[in-house]
Amino acid sequence: MSASERLTSHRPHDGSRLWDGAAAGPAEVAAAVAAARAAQPAWGAAPLADRLAIVRAFKAAVEAEAEPFARLIAEETGKPLWEARTEVASVAAKVEISIAAHAERTGTREGAFAADPHGARQAVRHRPHGVLAVLGPYNFPAHLPNGHIVPALIAGNALVFKPSELTPAVGERMAQLWASAGLPEGLLAVVQGGAETGRALAAAETDGLLFTGSATTGAALARQFAETPHRILALEMGGNNPLVAWDVAEADIEAAARVIVQSAFLSAGQRCTCARRLIVEAGPAGDRLVDAVVALADRLIVGAPFDQPPPFMGPVIDNRAADRLLAAAGALPGRVIRPLKRLRPGLPFLSPAILDVTGQNAPDEELFGPLLQVRRVPDFAAALAAANATRFGLSAALVGGDATLYDRFWKGSRVGVVNWNRPTNGAASSAPFGGVGASGNHRPSAFYAADYCAFPVASIEADRPALTIAQGLR
Repeated sequence: MSASERLTSHRPHDGSRLWDGAAAGPAEVAAAVAAARAAQPAWGAAPLADRLAIVRAFKAAVEAEAEPFARLIAEETGKPLWEARTEVASVAAKVEISIAAHAERTGTREGAFAADPHGARQAVRHRPHGVLAVLGPYNFPAHLPNGHIVPALIAGNALVFKPSELTPAVGERMAQLWASAGLPEGLLAVVQGGAETGRALAAAETDGLLFTGSATTGAALARQFAETPHRILALEMGGNNPLVAWDVAEADIEAAARVIVQSAFLSAGQRCTCARRLIVEAGPAGDRLVDAVVALADRLIVGAPFDQPPPFMGPVIDNRAADRLLAAAGALPGRVIRPLKRLRPGLPFLSPAILDVTGQNAPDEELFGPLLQVRRVPDFAAALAAANATRFGLSAALVGGDATLYDRFWKGSRVGVVNWNRPTNGAASSAPFGGVGASGNHRPSAFYAADYCAFPVASIEADRPALTIAQGLR
């Protein structure tokens, strides 16, 4: 996109236009990076207390505007208002969590050597990288980029942020909230645009890039950044996440079904941690559980963000996403238990779908929507093998079993998030968040975001020079 081109976003639930603005071209991206470069030294040199005051003022601004901010998120993403409110709450909560993480993981460590006759001290301190780029996703257009922005600003960096081209209004509103909190100009520039704008930002003279999005884009960024090892790259990508249901007690069938349905269909399946694959026991026990999941899926309300009664899930982000999902579901092998279908003509409302792919060679892809694949296996060893039969490694969960079985599952799972009797999409900002394989590059976010927002500097220091050469002199 050139700067003369226009970018628009639309409300998924009715197709009406929400936002319109100019797309940033390479020149505008370069100007934003230059402005950030000019503003960063003063910010990085400012006392930490001054930076924290601004960050806490941002939290206060978010809380003061919580309801209109949530309504904007709901409008632009299509998610139910109740869910948009939880996203805004997470944006505000990220501030104190990030302050604690900065102190714990990137604070200053000083002390004397145990046996140094000259009184030398050793210290580890952290410095900001400088200017960081942030590429945000559409599914959590405030919370996920905020998880990069807050710790990066605390560490003393400046940022250039490109929101998803599908959620520019939320990105713009976030920048306005930071400005109202008193963040100095140039420290958080927003460049709007699509893939071309993103490529321009990735190629710009920044000190690194923080990305949340698809594995395909993340892999392209990794190839590009292989030529610039001096720049930090943090990749938070998707997953083809397994949920294994095993030895579920008869009394727990309904509760297990609720965990599975939330794992698969929360946010219309548009969470990177959503369960894509349900692995169950072959036979009557697995049949009963799948039947309970189907019965609960039949009861889910799919609707617009502000409907009453409130819907469980809204539309997917746009008609292109809906068309891709419908095509992918149609190409999957196996038996349709509950079909994926468009619920409203011309709008991206989709039914929660369940397909049985037992014995089939289903593609190892992240199908980013309300589509759950069931696979039946004969024993737990086969269940664990099926769970790990993916190039991704973000999230996994076991429903049922006992502590011994969970220990076996935890040890056998190669993912960054492992849950027991809780949904695959349950993750806390006070813990690290990230995956392995095609799900990330070993730079987890959430509480560990502090690690990639600053780099350590080790020092040996003394008040006066000392005669340290003890041998080899004439």
